[in-house]
Amino acid sequence: MTESWERARQVLGAAGIPPGDLAQLRPMGGGTYNTVEELTLTDGSRYVLKTAPTAPGLSHERQLLVSEADFYGAAAKAGVAAPRVVVLDGDTLLMTLCPGEPWDDSLTDAEVTALRTELGRQLARLHEITGPGFGYPSGALGPLAPDWRTAFTTLYDAVLDDSRRYEAWLPLPADDIARTARSAHDALDEVTVPSAVHFDLWQGNILVDRTSGTPRIGGLIDGERMFWGDPLADFVSLALLGDIRTDEPFLAGYREAGGRVEFDRSARLRYALYRSYLYLIMLTEAVPREFGEEENRWRRERVAPELLAALGEIDETASTT
Repeated sequence: MTESWERARQVLGAAGIPPGDLAQLRPMGGGTYNTVEELTLTDGSRYVLKTAPTAPGLSHERQLLVSEADFYGAAAKAGVAAPRVVVLDGDTLLMTLCPGEPWDDSLTDAEVTALRTELGRQLARLHEITGPGFGYPSGALGPLAPDWRTAFTTLYDAVLDDSRRYEAWLPLPADDIARTARSAHDALDEVTVPSAVHFDLWQGNILVDRTSGTPRIGGLIDGERMFWGDPLADFVSLALLGDIRTDEPFLAGYREAGGRVEFDRSARLRYALYRSYLYLIMLTEAVPREFGEEENRWRRERVAPELLAALGEIDETASTT
């Protein structure tokens, strides 16, 4: 019996499911950090088992499955399509399997418009769910903070420290990036409610279910980067390497379901700050993840310019009144 089977049977037991009911186990693709496997039981029911890695990572990448479980709890409260937690057992998370496959480029323009609108509605509902404080629920960077400025500056400083520790390639010195980011910190005080934020909603983490004929959102998955904070932060990965302000169907759905979005000066500063944070992560993680030459080149050519653009927008917006 392989180590994977032994682990899966142990987690099933912790969930109150007879370990002997495990009929099949297969690795699932798409995960970039954790180990993800699909479990099929003798009665045909299917689950997903995620196991945290032991390899070194960034400072916030500890106890990620705690954050992921919190995200799925928030999604359940909001009625948002997402896995449901069966059991969190140490460094393993057992959850239900959502229908569908990761969003790809095979959708028609009309299908994309309908799905982006529905995605906006679901995110607006998710953002209504609030937490007990600000920051990562995993506690990787310390306890939840009482205000968003404290929480987010801790997140930001941590990834800059990671970039220095790993000697990661950045298009600007870390100290210069930190200096620019500080000019946007006052805008963080506008956020007073800690909302549920997925923060990793690129297309690979949005499942599209086609079983009914009309594509629909099957599930928002891989919620391990979740934090309690500013809903605006979710808009970054939703338009990865792009600009959510041009995504009219998404914004229409978001507003239709009660989501508040207005890109005033404060929002522009925060949106640029969150973009720079994500792109810093994408450049810094290349070192501990040991990406190949092609992937590193892509990040330098595609991600670094977006980091510079976000920092430039902070500079420009902060200088206006």
